[in-house]
Amino acid sequence: MPDIKAVGVIAKPGIPRASAIVSGLVAWWRERGVATRLDHEAARYIGSPNGLAREDVPEGTQLVIVLGGDGTLLAAARAIAGREIPLFPVNLGGLGFLTAITLEQLYPELECAICGEHRVVPRRMLHGEVVRNGKTVGSYEALNDIVVGKTQIARMIDLETYVDSQFVSTFKADGLIISTPTGSTAYSLSAGGPILFPAVAAICITPVCPHTLTNRPVVVPDTSVIEIISKAPGKEAYLTVDGQVGEPLIEDDRVVCRSSEHKIYLIRPPKMFFFDVLREKLKWGER
Repeated sequence: MPDIKAVGVIAKPGIPRASAIVSGLVAWWRERGVATRLDHEAARYIGSPNGLAREDVPEGTQLVIVLGGDGTLLAAARAIAGREIPLFPVNLGGLGFLTAITLEQLYPELECAICGEHRVVPRRMLHGEVVRNGKTVGSYEALNDIVVGKTQIARMIDLETYVDSQFVSTFKADGLIISTPTGSTAYSLSAGGPILFPAVAAICITPVCPHTLTNRPVVVPDTSVIEIISKAPGKEAYLTVDGQVGEPLIEDDRVVCRSSEHKIYLIRPPKMFFFDVLREKLKWGER
């Protein structure tokens, strides 16, 4: 990591203890001559009027600290917008597959980061486009997944699906999840998808409650281009990106997904590896 001159802080709203955490971080960095750039939520915790939009926080920084859960990290990943700035995720949320640094580890891990003793792992993102009548009307980057799902209660939708122009199936289901290995432990896992090791060069296609019970998750190379044509009438289908942003789809809209050119870079505790996280978060048995 280059010399740190400025650090960004992105925070989850509604955390009572966050006021003391943000205040402590700003003071800790100030003592080291490092400026801090706070998003609106982080600034609000300390009563500062100088909060920034999340997409502006990374500008000029060499590190971005994320205070919250996995959802906050997903939003931060989109805010980074392809810039090779490490994310330092601190778990103040719930499950926390991605935000593996605990509050107790905050300052020891920051010291490691300053000294270059940290471990940075790259995670590939997913790029998705909505094509309507031959024109691209929406473009998205996802760290976890891109989902085409239903909007109506108790009504399945038809999703005609291709991989590299080869017809796969017309899924009759509640939806279809296109996930990265990082996203394999999120919504895809809940829908019965496999857990993929983060370094595996793959994309997972997971149907949600398919009408045909033999429709199972499929893992394809990360060089694949996946195309989903919504056959749902009206606006009965909806595109959701990382469970946070998206748009309604109309009949015959095409959702095209491929590996993104962008990666994010996560700082991880040096002694905690992927299977350690699985054992802790999924309550797998110890030795």
